[in-house]
Amino acid sequence: MKKFLLLILIIPLISFSQNNNYSYLALGDSYTIGESVKESERWPVQLSSSLKNKLEEPIIIAKSGWTTDQLIDTLDKIKFNKNFDFVSLLIGVNNQYRGRSIEKFKQDFVLLLNKSIEYTNRIKERVIVISIPDWGVTPFAKGRDRAVITKEINAFNKVIYDECIKNNITFFNVTEISRKALNDNSLIAEDGLHPSKKMYKQWVKIIKPYFKNF
Repeated sequence: MKKFLLLILIIPLISFSQNNNYSYLALGDSYTIGESVKESERWPVQLSSSLKNKLEEPIIIAKSGWTTDQLIDTLDKIKFNKNFDFVSLLIGVNNQYRGRSIEKFKQDFVLLLNKSIEYTNRIKERVIVISIPDWGVTPFAKGRDRAVITKEINAFNKVIYDECIKNNITFFNVTEISRKALNDNSLIAEDGLHPSKKMYKQWVKIIKPYFKNF
């Protein structure tokens, strides 16, 4: 009987010690929180589900409408009690939408990128950055100058890309995927603006191979 009880106590300890799943923090705005899709359909959740033996469910800090400064203000109020194994950052569309200057965006993005690096205990290889999707191709943009929207999105994404290159941060371009929605309504959620589960799944498809390195 004593041996049996000992096994009961040891098995949970072994199971816990063999849980090597990585922790994951996802930072962003409506694209990260998954506006107009189910929680299970958000791209960070789809990513963790597809890597369920490697990646824990994400801790998501994101809200629809957030600009870079709003994400910064929120993060400044949060004190994490641990570092994260991975951090993703996708931010900037609302800066563009509200006509914020690209110079201020760059300042804020650099700050957010540095925060992301700090959250991984300064292991840059564990930070991934996602480009801003082009909402100019969506039904929501009807009646607006789509060419101007595309041009501005490209300019903001160039800032993001350049900072990633400068800091040796992994960058994923989902903007070109988002532009497929011009001819494929199934890639857009019911609100006519945000990505659908199907589009997010395509994002995950290009991001997932990155985790094979860990």
